[in-house]
Amino acid sequence: MAAIAVQDKVFIRLDFSDPIYKKRRENIFILAVDCLHPGDTCFCASMDTGPEVGPGFDLRLTELDEIFLIEIGSELGAKTMEKVPSEAMRRDWSEERRAGLDKAKGSMGRALPDAQSVPELLRNNLQHPQWKDVATRCLSCTSCTLVCPTCFCWDVEDSTSLDGKSTQRTRVWDSCFNLAYSTQAGGNTRPTTESRYRQWLTHKMGSWVGQFGVFGCIGCGRCITWCPAAIDLTQEIKAIRVEQAA
Repeated sequence: MAAIAVQDKVFIRLDFSDPIYKKRRENIFILAVDCLHPGDTCFCASMDTGPEVGPGFDLRLTELDEIFLIEIGSELGAKTMEKVPSEAMRRDWSEERRAGLDKAKGSMGRALPDAQSVPELLRNNLQHPQWKDVATRCLSCTSCTLVCPTCFCWDVEDSTSLDGKSTQRTRVWDSCFNLAYSTQAGGNTRPTTESRYRQWLTHKMGSWVGQFGVFGCIGCGRCITWCPAAIDLTQEIKAIRVEQAA
């Protein structure tokens, strides 16, 4: 839900609304589940995006030991539940849910302390040697952007039929880690892995806040999980912060 809220800020704005995205958002049914068992790479508690599901759902479930708690978040959700057997919430169930969420919040596999200071930290350290260090490990393989639920980079491909009578323009997934992504007439604006990784992290954890009022990272940890080089953005930020403090 946190990721969808971020994407909404990108694709449904006052000055522009993407018609394809908007139509899909209007027609979607969202069944969300509170997370009581965070993974080893999760840090959503640090980003204030979990483990409790935020607003925007039609139905929200919480799985307790013996039952599912269900919260209705929309008229569509209420209509869906009309013929589902249920009973009113009990106080002990609500307390069990809260205890489970508090436990999950305290058992995240990763942490990013003082996340609100990260944009300024990165902005003031664009020439930090840590960027060169991470570039020696980063494969620029795009795995992090492929699994990230908020990355939205795309490309446009034009194709013409063999008989020349029809053409088609298609929007396809892309990544700022691809060498050709920022290629212009004068060449690539970010020709090195160092510059591409720095762009990705400073945008997601810094300039995104200025653009959209939220972080581009929700703390899901997918980029850490899927990185073949075991690069951990929480550790990269920590390294810059520790050295700056020293």
